[in-house]
Amino acid sequence: MAVKATAPVDAKSLLAKASKGRSIVKYQKDHIIFSQDEPADAVFYIQKGKVKITVVSPQGKEAVIAILGPDDFFGEGCLAGQSRRMGTVSTMTESSIMRIEKSATVRLIRDNPAFSEMFMGHVLARTIRVEEDLVDQLFNSSEKRLARLLLLLAKFGKDEKPEPVIAKISQETLAEMIGTTRARVSFFMNKFRKLGFIKYNGGIEVHSSLLNAILHDLPQTKNT
Repeated sequence: MAVKATAPVDAKSLLAKASKGRSIVKYQKDHIIFSQDEPADAVFYIQKGKVKITVVSPQGKEAVIAILGPDDFFGEGCLAGQSRRMGTVSTMTESSIMRIEKSATVRLIRDNPAFSEMFMGHVLARTIRVEEDLVDQLFNSSEKRLARLLLLLAKFGKDEKPEPVIAKISQETLAEMIGTTRARVSFFMNKFRKLGFIKYNGGIEVHSSLLNAILHDLPQTKNT
């Protein structure tokens, strides 16, 4: 899982200074950028579009662990000695993604204090998000986990302006991300719609009332 860099700097302008070891590629929807177990030799930065990160267990079970959008980094595990990719990253929409070779990223961190500060903010925010996700899985009902995920995807509670309309995402993917069944997701989505928290007709429009409901505890549903 990864999250947006929080330092008040322009990532695009800083990355433009990496004249060597970087390239920008435009991908179509459903294109695999890299696969699980491939060599880890670069960091990626999303300029435009959305991607999802999936992991497959040795038993063949697949799970979506993150959905990322513009200004997000991914693949940074290579900087910490990760020799193989831990998951597969594929595009959910048409995307423009910058690939920065590991050596070029290391040079930027070493030689550019502004980039180093920005990237450290990204790493710290990522750690916090992982901890929050773990607490969410351990202590919250599947209904609350779905509500939190929808708010995160719509960027409510972030520094930047919320984006209430979420790109089309399947109920199966939502179920994988919160660890429940598609049937439960369908039940809760219909409940949220009836309560006026969302509009749902293929795409998803999240209303601020869902955030208010989370802050004041959702109306309880049995067997969640």
